[in-house]
Amino acid sequence: MPRRPSIALLLALVPLAPRALDRPPPAAPDRPALRGAGSGDAAGEAPLGPCLEGLPPELPTRWLAATIEGREVRLAYADVAPTGPANGRTVLLLHGKNFWGDAWAGVARALAARGFRVVVPDQLGFGRSSKPDVHYSFELLARNTRAILDDLGVGRVAVVGHSMGGMLAVRFALMFPERVERLVLEDPIGLEDYRRDVPFLTVDEWERLQLGLTGDALLRFYRAYGGSGAAALDRWPRLIWRQLLGPERAVVARASALTYDMIYTQPVVQDLPRLAVPTLLVVGLADRTAVGKGLVSKEVAARLGDYPVLGKRAAAAIPGARLVELEGVGHAPHLEAPDRFLAALLDFLG
Repeated sequence: MPRRPSIALLLALVPLAPRALDRPPPAAPDRPALRGAGSGDAAGEAPLGPCLEGLPPELPTRWLAATIEGREVRLAYADVAPTGPANGRTVLLLHGKNFWGDAWAGVARALAARGFRVVVPDQLGFGRSSKPDVHYSFELLARNTRAILDDLGVGRVAVVGHSMGGMLAVRFALMFPERVERLVLEDPIGLEDYRRDVPFLTVDEWERLQLGLTGDALLRFYRAYGGSGAAALDRWPRLIWRQLLGPERAVVARASALTYDMIYTQPVVQDLPRLAVPTLLVVGLADRTAVGKGLVSKEVAARLGDYPVLGKRAAAAIPGARLVELEGVGHAPHLEAPDRFLAALLDFLG
């Protein structure tokens, strides 16, 4: 029988009159460094603002102003120009649930060196973008992403989505097929309908879980993504923890809760056969990620997130899809095994 959650990390409208903003939002006021925290609780590191105020970006960041449900928001993104001979093509990189655009920095630089223009958004509710209390949907995020591309004058793109970004990439490709030349899904979540086995939580319940996290719990969560290179993910739980230590921690927790609800209630697995674009699936065979594993019995959890099975099933469902399986790699191949991931990506992009 499903059990109620313990305090642990378990694993939306067209913007009106958008305009690009080259100035970052006002910096957060200086805050004292943490003292007395354990090593997993980011000892000696200052809290971050809800939009990562206080953390220098990995890539040059710009903002697009928009209005969503009557709220003025800012959508952060990076537009990386080719550093090698330009090939006239653009790659759109979509981050996962527990990451933001910075996670793509290495991939973006590698693609730019090979002549690609690279666009890397922080989705609404993530990273340096605003975190309003609105209804989040993959349709909303897809339309926001299109608005960024429109503002940049970018037409067709190769879309690469990791984890939750894979779910968004599927929705983007179905909503705007004329904009997608190729689709890459890297360990996408949503290859199974979590509602079948995982009990429903309200947004308020998800929020309470986020507010009850500790730095050590976050570190254990990211390490559980699996794979021999999981230690490459260690900076991410520390940064999330620093956000949750700030005075606006409730804003961060609420946005996280709203997007967990989006993932749980808006599956895309049933739509995979509708994809009509060349598609590559990259799957780490050590990945066992599933949203809500901590809410179910050990017996049920054991059958969730079985990526060796899910990857093959998804590849069979997507017309003409190509599957690349990476032995010994977990949920984030582009961070855990970047050379192997890039080899598969560049071979597919051509």
